[in-house]
Amino acid sequence: MTQPERPTPARRAVLGAAGAAVLGGSTVLATGTAEAVRSAVAAEPAPGAHGHGHGGFRSLPVPTVIGHRGASGYRPEHTLGSYQLALDLGADVVEQDLVPTQDGHLVCRHENDITGTTDVADHPEFASRRTTKTVDGVALTGWFTEDFTLAELKTLRAKERIPATRQKNTLYDGRWAVPTFEEVLRWAEQEGRRRGRPVWLHVETKHPTYFRSLGLGLEERLAKLLRRYGRHRADSPVFLQSFEPGSIQRLARLVDSPRVVLLSAANSRPWDFVTSGDPRTVADLVTPEGLRWIASYAQGIGPTIDLILPRDASGRLGTETTLVRDAHAEGLILHPYTQRNENTFLPAEYRRGTDPAAYGDAFGLLRRYFRTGIDGIFSDNADTALLAAADFRNR
Repeated sequence: MTQPERPTPARRAVLGAAGAAVLGGSTVLATGTAEAVRSAVAAEPAPGAHGHGHGGFRSLPVPTVIGHRGASGYRPEHTLGSYQLALDLGADVVEQDLVPTQDGHLVCRHENDITGTTDVADHPEFASRRTTKTVDGVALTGWFTEDFTLAELKTLRAKERIPATRQKNTLYDGRWAVPTFEEVLRWAEQEGRRRGRPVWLHVETKHPTYFRSLGLGLEERLAKLLRRYGRHRADSPVFLQSFEPGSIQRLARLVDSPRVVLLSAANSRPWDFVTSGDPRTVADLVTPEGLRWIASYAQGIGPTIDLILPRDASGRLGTETTLVRDAHAEGLILHPYTQRNENTFLPAEYRRGTDPAAYGDAFGLLRRYFRTGIDGIFSDNADTALLAAADFRNR
């Protein structure tokens, strides 16, 4: 079956006016944009408790636009500046990835290896912390969050992860620190009160088996924070996600928040499957039987978009799979990843020109993605995805 189309909030009226700039802790909006935001917010229902999602995730607009690591197409990822801009652009949900510090605090980084996303290499006092570790079977050399206390980590500043592709983002290098997840929860509560509606979050446990082996289990720490901030209920404005099904199953025993199993390449295996000897691959999990198993403890899946629209040998989109239909038949929503505007990330037929960092036909590709029936999309460029989603809903 397919998911019915959900009501579209009035705030989608401001999609074309997403020229917000986050400077420090303040947000500057063009006059017209600010007026549109105020008008749209005034048209929405009065808020309840900010730990509740006004009817749960089924009430979100479809397609739902998830700000991938915030607004990482425009600001260094997983910073309060990136999250704020994603929200100001109109993202329906803002994503965080969680890793622990040495003293057990959850911080927002895509990886525990912070070599490329902070200025740690410029701190001589931490030179001796550079080391080689094997994380989920991959040897990595650099600096890792689990070797720093929170106080030490807070002396670092965030920077752009892919400066060759996003040179303009380097303007903001050093502007923001690495946020804790509790700081993000407080930010979301503050923004929810200011805007008169809950701020939705999409929260990933990174490398949970690896961290549990170090005595830094993520799920219990995450559940404690969710309960403290009232985001532990089935209708809470938060999704919990992981590439390890076992982490989602553990979270299902701790909280009732909506849960999503992330799915990588078809021939890959979740790391908890590798360590436990489970022979199944992602290809097994996207069969009707595998999806039925996921639906027994989760409400959705977050597949790489290639599991829905694979690319052929030339880099062009190939034949669509049955994954959307099969997942919907089990009552699962789909939040695939990741939409980006730059040529280097696009299928060959949607690239424009020869500059890999230039924008290609992102709107055309998003139209193709939405026609598959997906329920949402992770996007580095929330403003682009929101405009495409509005076009699709108004088709």
